[in-house]
Amino acid sequence: MTSQPLKLGFIGLGIMGGPMAAHLIAAGHQLFVHTRGRLPAAIAQSSATVCVSARGVAERADIVFLMLPDTPDVEAVLFGEAGVASGLSRGKAVVDMSSISPLATKEYARRIVELGCEYLDAPVSGGEVGAKAGSLTIMVGGTPEGFERVKPLFELMGKNITLVGGHGDGQTTKVANQIIVALNIAAVGEALLFASKAGADPAKVRQALMGGFAASRILEVHGERMIQRTFNPGFRIGLHQKDLNLALAGAKAIGVALPQTAGAAQLMQACAANGWDQLDHSALVKALELMARHEVAPG
Repeated sequence: MTSQPLKLGFIGLGIMGGPMAAHLIAAGHQLFVHTRGRLPAAIAQSSATVCVSARGVAERADIVFLMLPDTPDVEAVLFGEAGVASGLSRGKAVVDMSSISPLATKEYARRIVELGCEYLDAPVSGGEVGAKAGSLTIMVGGTPEGFERVKPLFELMGKNITLVGGHGDGQTTKVANQIIVALNIAAVGEALLFASKAGADPAKVRQALMGGFAASRILEVHGERMIQRTFNPGFRIGLHQKDLNLALAGAKAIGVALPQTAGAAQLMQACAANGWDQLDHSALVKALELMARHEVAPG
């Protein structure tokens, strides 16, 4: 933990950003915040100072955190009118914890570094539960010096914190994470759907599989959601679909084929086409169920 309170900025106070910012406030740091959505009650009732623009945050804070939905949002907040870049001075740091394009990240980092500031890309995994618990996995790209400067703050928000490499490598790691998670969700969905339509009790099948080599966190958590039909979002299909699109665009740019990722992306597209993109990504199973004309468990 840092030895003294710091002046920190936090932009983007949604499902993930709100709890993450709250951990920094609870540790005694002075926070300057900005969000385009509704200000969370916990932040509104705290010591945080609300700023009318991203530039206002950057002018007041020494380290500015971003937690935004997509690449265009980060670009607009950083470099748009009254953006972060216009409020920075030498020696400050920008930490983007959003999940965005690795290629765009490298360009954003170059522009911020040219201003005499540090830049870290530090996307996270763990969802709303991890954000609230302060147990997120944080994948960081940037300089070792920048990482060491911000690491005590990362430790307030996460548990598994790794400097992967240079600028953009944190985002590359997050894309890889999202590929693995998506394919595991699809595999669990297919397995439980197969078991259910074959006449077996999917809950008991899941219980049996949890004791074998097929056991996984996805089978444990998302398998239960598929059976219980609890698709309220921890991480929305729409956001995961965005991440898989980043994977496929990156794969095209570097000449890599990702056939299984493409399949998972199409399942998510089918969900979006049916208006399910705001459901939890475990609801990917609904696309499989649609094709099978059978649900894993009664709704």
